[in-house]
Amino acid sequence: MLPKLRSAVVCLTASLSIASGQTFRRLGTCPELGCVLPPDQQEFLPGQQFDIRFEVHAPKNGSEAFNNGVADEKFTATIAKGGGRPKSIADFFKLKEPTLETWTFSWHEDLFAQEAKTPSIVNVASKIYRRVALYEPGEYTVTLNYYSGKKTTAQWTVRPLATKKKAKNVVFFIGDGMTTNMITAARLLAHKTVNGKYQSLLALDKFPVVGHQMSHSIDTFITDSANSASALYSGHKSTVNAMGVYADSSPDPFDDPKVETIVELLKRIWGSAWGAVSTAFLADATPIALTGHSRSRYTYGALIDQALNGVSNYSWTKMDGPDVYFGGGAEQFLPGSGSYQGKDYYAEFAKKGYSISLNNTALSAASNRDKALGVFCRSNFPVWLDRNIFKENLDKLNNDPSGAKGSAKDLPGLKEMTLKAIDVLHTRGGQQGFFLMSEAASIDKQMHALDYDRALGDLLELDDTIRATIEKLKQLRILDDTLIVVSADHGHGFDVFGSADTKYLNAKEDDRDKRNAVGVYENSGLSQYVVAQPGVSYNTGPNFPLNWDPRYVIAAGMGANPDHREAYGVDKTGPRSPAATIVNGSSDYYVNPKDKPNGFVVNGTLPTDQSQGVHSLTDVPVYALGPCQDAFGGTYNNIDVFYKIADCLGLGHGTNKTEDRGK
Repeated sequence: MLPKLRSAVVCLTASLSIASGQTFRRLGTCPELGCVLPPDQQEFLPGQQFDIRFEVHAPKNGSEAFNNGVADEKFTATIAKGGGRPKSIADFFKLKEPTLETWTFSWHEDLFAQEAKTPSIVNVASKIYRRVALYEPGEYTVTLNYYSGKKTTAQWTVRPLATKKKAKNVVFFIGDGMTTNMITAARLLAHKTVNGKYQSLLALDKFPVVGHQMSHSIDTFITDSANSASALYSGHKSTVNAMGVYADSSPDPFDDPKVETIVELLKRIWGSAWGAVSTAFLADATPIALTGHSRSRYTYGALIDQALNGVSNYSWTKMDGPDVYFGGGAEQFLPGSGSYQGKDYYAEFAKKGYSISLNNTALSAASNRDKALGVFCRSNFPVWLDRNIFKENLDKLNNDPSGAKGSAKDLPGLKEMTLKAIDVLHTRGGQQGFFLMSEAASIDKQMHALDYDRALGDLLELDDTIRATIEKLKQLRILDDTLIVVSADHGHGFDVFGSADTKYLNAKEDDRDKRNAVGVYENSGLSQYVVAQPGVSYNTGPNFPLNWDPRYVIAAGMGANPDHREAYGVDKTGPRSPAATIVNGSSDYYVNPKDKPNGFVVNGTLPTDQSQGVHSLTDVPVYALGPCQDAFGGTYNNIDVFYKIADCLGLGHGTNKTEDRGK
């Protein structure tokens, strides 16, 4: 429990752009002066552990100024099941009444207030009830009473019981930022058509069930990877930049009300093995949200410590770290400013019995019986296109995971990491099975940079990994016991709208003439990418294009982008930076003069302080194969992905007698 905090000032708009914005909120999930967290319309798995926070706000100034800025410290709260008699929160959950907390935060009501630097100041009185659970399915009403007559009510739903384990294992692939339009484009690049009919297909195309999930966050309709991943892993939506918590207004990003994730449930209930594989740095949002509980995705070092040791002074159960952890991000493991408390986290993992691999050779030789940590570079992985086609670009990098100068060599790909992870998890999970999340991270990262070829290369790497995973599970004779789900956390407004004649475009001087190189409708023609044939061995495999730079390339674009120059075609020199600051010290971005010098200028659609493309509202696909596959058809909320997987794993227990199961 936190001590009383009276002087801290929190600016909730800190995560918003300094120069832009649209909807400003005192607290995203709290439209009234009384706040219930989790808020209205939330759902829970039976027995899933979570926290409850109540806040009463007293704005001192601004349009909401109330009660002379004095927060009601005498508020009360009750909970009732169905139409039953309300009980106090402490009585209902058999807890001691927690200590009252107080603090102050500030926010800006709109852009005018932000420009004028006139924040609204809010005093807060709050209580938090830690680690509670609702075991009986049904409807619950939580009521906060404050200011002598004001009420804030939240309706909660506990889902039906799910105690039968229908799948022994789950492999959850996430193509970060991946949309149907990107999958369509990747298919065009890597698979041949004859008279409009594909002669081979993506592995994804062969999945028997396809659905769509809606990616809205709890308080915005455009999401980021932290809270969207958190929704997929916990069944609870959160706020941009937050994971594993309902964002409150307190000064501490780690004390927000928490909610148990799928791997925490799986470890507590069944004692199963679990792991995460990513081509991002391991502290990045998608892999770290499996165990992360923080309002800020940027608390990288502390989040790695949570993955290994559980939440400080607050553990759902003795986690003891993942069984498999493969990715980039050596900065959070090497001792220094990037690691938690400056510690050597290679050594911290080794103390808990992990094998440590810093390259693909070591990874291949690592025992399948031991827990395995593999950190293969600093920051994110170089993308598939540079690792396999334009390899000279790797020599420009200074990303050796040991901390030595120079580039990381002998890098595994997503496929090598995923197949090794399955070997380890299958061995360690035994009869209790395993859960693996495998992320193709740079689909998103390269879409942000408008580098479509590199994004689609990583999507094809994901598809190749899925194909190899299915074969691996067959070899281990566990395919029929394994649910495979493939989805994304959010999308981008990307699409292909024609072809582009790069020779003609580069020969013209005028921007309007250059745009005539784009062929639409009947002038779009057929794909000019040379496609590998099935059954023929190539250095990059049969499911990738053999040439990435034909004369006639796809003409593609984003619905939201900064000022940039477009020339289409692959950039052989490395990932692009489409926009840059021109004036030192300025936060305004313009066309990067070094990027695509032969292209034509495209005016941006975003605030001028944005240097990259942004996420979009689009629904994203969900593919399913194996036990429970039929549950994934249709269109549903992103949180429903969690409930469908949890139901298949039998994680919805309606009794606290399961607390020690699996220990």
